[in-house]
Amino acid sequence: MISSAHARTVANLAAASCLALLLGACGGGMSLPSFSSSQPAPEAEPGVAPEMPASIRADEIVGRWGLASFQNPADRARTEAAARAQCKNPYVIGAGSSGGVVMHLADQATPQELRLKGSPSGKNYIGPSGPTPGEQDREIVSFDGRVMITRFVDKDAATRYGNMVYVRCAPRA
Repeated sequence: MISSAHARTVANLAAASCLALLLGACGGGMSLPSFSSSQPAPEAEPGVAPEMPASIRADEIVGRWGLASFQNPADRARTEAAARAQCKNPYVIGAGSSGGVVMHLADQATPQELRLKGSPSGKNYIGPSGPTPGEQDREIVSFDGRVMITRFVDKDAATRYGNMVYVRCAPRA
């Protein structure tokens, strides 16, 4: 007959073995060192390309702007006039503390600092740090110093907001 002391020891060993198997199945087990010289090299993560500078500087778009939008390109001239009329209540693009501009992202009530980013194709974007073009970026479709037209990269935001027309407001007298 097995004594109770031996039964308890066997039960403890069985519980420890089950626990070790359970932890091993979860990936928490120990890995033993490999003594073979044919280890596969770890895969290199794809590098993030450095941000390209935009051909438009942040200080060129800082200021007071009349703002309107259009969906149909035939409405551009009318929309520019509507944006000019909005200078009574201008949209202010501020200078950011780290060289960017302070603007709103789509559907965001609070403005934040965004970066002007270039791309290999020569297009310019305004958006948060990250890949260009990012989903939250807006493409600068045209800019002549007086009128800037942007379009959101995100298809849903682009459909809702259309082409945003910014017309520079005259300086206060």
